[in-house]
Amino acid sequence: MRLLFAGTPEVALPSLEAIMRSDHELVAVLTRPDAPSGRGLRPHPSPVAERARAAGVEVLTPASVKDPAFQARLREIAPDCCPVVAYGGLLPANVLDIPRHGWVNLHFSLLPAWRGAAPVQHAIRAGDEITGATTFRIVEELDAGPIYGAITEPISPRDTAGELLDRLARKGAQLLLETLDAIEAGTVEPRPQPTEGVSYAPKVGVDDVRVPWTDPAFAIDRLVRSATPTPGAWTTFRDQRLKLGPVEVITDPKELAPGELLVEKSRVLVGTGSVPVALGDVQPHGKRMMPATDWVRGAHLAAGERLV
Repeated sequence: MRLLFAGTPEVALPSLEAIMRSDHELVAVLTRPDAPSGRGLRPHPSPVAERARAAGVEVLTPASVKDPAFQARLREIAPDCCPVVAYGGLLPANVLDIPRHGWVNLHFSLLPAWRGAAPVQHAIRAGDEITGATTFRIVEELDAGPIYGAITEPISPRDTAGELLDRLARKGAQLLLETLDAIEAGTVEPRPQPTEGVSYAPKVGVDDVRVPWTDPAFAIDRLVRSATPTPGAWTTFRDQRLKLGPVEVITDPKELAPGELLVEKSRVLVGTGSVPVALGDVQPHGKRMMPATDWVRGAHLAAGERLV
């Protein structure tokens, strides 16, 4: 089939690579416009744009898919199907109707659970033990279209969002390719999503991942892992932000008030609403990520200091 691939971040690259290696014809890529990044905040192309241009594939970067010029070009390209992985924009009905086989999305959850922008982060924070990836035909309602296929993936007790998303991106790329092959062969029909079990996973921002030390340790562990590597869980120390890497729940008896710090020879403990947690890597304001034990040596903690 003639394919236009829509995607933006690194997580979309395994699927793009799989399509480029396939027998399908990749005629163009749709991605978000260049965005500021790095220390100088200079505009940079998306990872998908860079990879596509390196392969000599036409790259479309409209500010809006409602742009008549983009829609005209899409009709000229005349793709049979448009696979989508983390494009980052909503598609109106007149755009959805252009390819004869529609737009097929690879979504990183077992739909209808965790519809939305951050399914992996929400699954980890909720304590799910199983997640997966789903291919479905895009409709105007958010992630509600009929399903072509799905795979499952266990969530380990130490998974971060980055680690889990990496596995889903690689395994999901094969699912997406198998779905496209089946659509071309006419051997698959999408089935409606179940009406029960719908949940939503809105985008997670920095304000959503400040650690509430009065929460139980298991909830703090999940929160931090769900925010690793981005946007990064955080707390404050001496009125400055302290970014946190994954923590470890401590089972030996230590009585610490929420946020209270205890420095031991080889670990730094923090009190929670239940048992303490041991800090892993931390990033003080304006500095690099470092082991918590290195941080406390430089911070020269006073008695009674806390994380807030």
